[in-house]
Amino acid sequence: MTFDAIGIAASGLTLHRKWLDAVSDNLANINTVTGTDGDAFQARYVIAQEGEGTSGVYAAGVAAGDADGRVTFQPDHPLADENGYVRYPDIDMAEQMGALIMAQRGYQANAAVVDRAKTTYEAALQIGRA
Repeated sequence: MTFDAIGIAASGLTLHRKWLDAVSDNLANINTVTGTDGDAFQARYVIAQEGEGTSGVYAAGVAAGDADGRVTFQPDHPLADENGYVRYPDIDMAEQMGALIMAQRGYQANAAVVDRAKTTYEAALQIGRA
């Protein structure tokens, strides 16, 4: 049972790490500008899938955000088109910060499960030695 808990929590750690990586990419590229003739940076969203039985969770894939982004009037920008427009990613900072907090908390919770399961396993070994 303890090994199951460690395995399930480890799968949660992996999933939350991937989620943190995706949110980090999104936040790092929130102000990435492209010309209107190209695609905007596409936000990354991790798709979580439950494992079979008690095998935890895994990242089934990554969904990409809208390539159209937001077109903004900035005539002084070097990438502006002939009408003065550039393209920004359609990424909401507040949404990403909320996702960051949830991913961090999920990671911390799974790390705590691994730590407690390890402590329980070590205590069981000590009982066997006595």
